[in-house]
Amino acid sequence: MNPQTGQSKFDPTARPTAVIGAGTLGSRIALMLASSGGEVRVFDAKATQLEIAERFIDSELPKLVKSRAGAVAGRVVFAKNIEPAIAGTWMVVEVVPERLDLKKTIFGDLDRLAPQDAILASNSSSYPSSQFIERVAKPSRVVNTHYYMPPEQNAVEVMSCGKTSDAVIADLMERLPLYGVVPFHVRKESVGFIFNRIWAAVKRESLEVVEEGVSTPAEVDRIFEVLLGTHGGPFRLMDKVGLDVVLDIEEHYAAIHPELPSGPRELLKQYIKEGRLGRKTGKGFYTDYEQKASAVR
Repeated sequence: MNPQTGQSKFDPTARPTAVIGAGTLGSRIALMLASSGGEVRVFDAKATQLEIAERFIDSELPKLVKSRAGAVAGRVVFAKNIEPAIAGTWMVVEVVPERLDLKKTIFGDLDRLAPQDAILASNSSSYPSSQFIERVAKPSRVVNTHYYMPPEQNAVEVMSCGKTSDAVIADLMERLPLYGVVPFHVRKESVGFIFNRIWAAVKRESLEVVEEGVSTPAEVDRIFEVLLGTHGGPFRLMDKVGLDVVLDIEEHYAAIHPELPSGPRELLKQYIKEGRLGRKTGKGFYTDYEQKASAVR
C-alpha cells in the first residue's frame, strides 16, 4: 500500500489467478477476478461445467465492467487440466463441493503444483481450512476466503487456517478490493465466519417460532419487512437457498453444538418429506413460485 496515496501498489495484471471449480459460485468468483484487467484461469474436471461457466462469464463480464468504476475486462482461460491452470498464479481459489476428503486431496495437489509463493485460498463455508491442511507442507499460505454471491453480494470473509501468515492476510485485505469485492477480516477461527453465524441464529429462531406455533412463515417475513425495511424475510430467503441445503447446514451446526434445539430441523424435515424444497421445486414455505413463473411467460 502506498502510504502517501492510500492506493495499493499491487498490479492485478502482473500475475494470473485461478479458480478450482466452475460451479455457480466458482464462476461468479472468476467473474470478479476477471474484472481488473488480469488473467484468470478456471479449472473443472467436467467439460460441461466449464462450458456453462464460459457462457455465464461471457455474458456477465461486459455488464460488470460497465457498472463498476475502474473495472477492466481481463482474459479468462478455461482449463481441463489443473497444472496449466495454476502455473504462475499469485492466488488459487478452491471452490469444490463441501467434502472434506476432496478438499484434503485438492490442497495437497495445490501445495505441490502451485508456485511456492502463491496464496492457496478456500471458499469452504462448512469447514475451516485448518481441517484440510494435513497434506500441505507450507500451511502459512493457506487461508479461507469465503465469498457470498458476487457481484450482487460482494463481501468476502478472510480467515486464517490457524497457521496463515500475517503477510498473507494483509495482502488479501489490500488486493481483494481491486477485484470489486469488500474483504472482512475474521480475527479468530469461526465455523460460519461472521455473517453466516449471525444469519444462522436469525434463521434458527425464525424456524423455532413457526415450529412452536407462535407465528407463520408469512407473518415472520412481514414483520421483518415492516421493522427492518427488507424485501422479504428469512423464509423467502430459505426457499431461495433450498430447504434441503438449509437442513444440511443446520445438521452441521448441530453436530458441533449438540445443545441447539431440534425443532427447527424437525420443521425442515417435514417440509422436505412433502417434497417442498423451495423455489427449485415450485413450493417450499411459499407455494406461489409456479404461478409467478407462469405470469412471466
